[in-house]
Amino acid sequence: MNQSSSRSQQPGVIADKTHTASTGHGSTDNVDAHERDQFAALASTWWDTEGPMRPLHDLNPARLEYVMSNAVLPGQAVLDVGCGGGILAESMARQGAQVDAIDIADDLLDVARLHALETAIKVDYRHATVEQFAATAPASMAVVTCMEMLEHVPDPQAVVAACAAIVRPGGKLFFSTLNRHPLAFALGIVAAEYVLGLLPRGTHRYERFIKPSELAGWCRQAGLQVCDISALHYNPLTRHASVGGRPLINYVLHAVKPGSIKPLQ
Repeated sequence: MNQSSSRSQQPGVIADKTHTASTGHGSTDNVDAHERDQFAALASTWWDTEGPMRPLHDLNPARLEYVMSNAVLPGQAVLDVGCGGGILAESMARQGAQVDAIDIADDLLDVARLHALETAIKVDYRHATVEQFAATAPASMAVVTCMEMLEHVPDPQAVVAACAAIVRPGGKLFFSTLNRHPLAFALGIVAAEYVLGLLPRGTHRYERFIKPSELAGWCRQAGLQVCDISALHYNPLTRHASVGGRPLINYVLHAVKPGSIKPLQ
């Protein structure tokens, strides 16, 4: 079932009903072309720490620290889902991880590859949906990250299921998204996009925000054990981000696939 259709809607925000959702790991329909093109248009400024992607650059140290505090990266096979221009993918590769990264926006992948070349960082960037990757490389990764991506697809539950299929037994998964909570609407959309101008207008749609209980439920339905759900705090004035506390706005989730991690044959 397309879970996005059952999520409550903020008054005054009209949900877009034109998108189709994935019906399985092999489907390519779990794509919102408008969202893809909106982010692709920002490709040329993706690595500008003072540009439209400034919040992502500010959040990245906290995201990376959260992953590193719960998973071993050096020498491990890692997949970054919805990698964009490669901010998190590069930072994990710098820690010694063997990183594959996927996205559906060619312009962003071009920028990511160019930046990796300029910085001599090895990341294997691929054009693919996570469902496509799961169909061709199941149980292939020790760590899967999917940050700030779930709220931009029609069927986030299908993404979670595909991520679960990709990780090996004993492997770790990390998600981040926004809570469907009035405070997230006030600060994550009204303040961030319309008052402070931290993000381009239209970056987020409230009806696609995901409650922590929903994300945890999808993880459990996919056979994962949820280990932690914590707030991802961001102060745009100090540009400092940290993890911890109640997940009212941005939050991160750490899950594990039961079993003992096994080396690839």
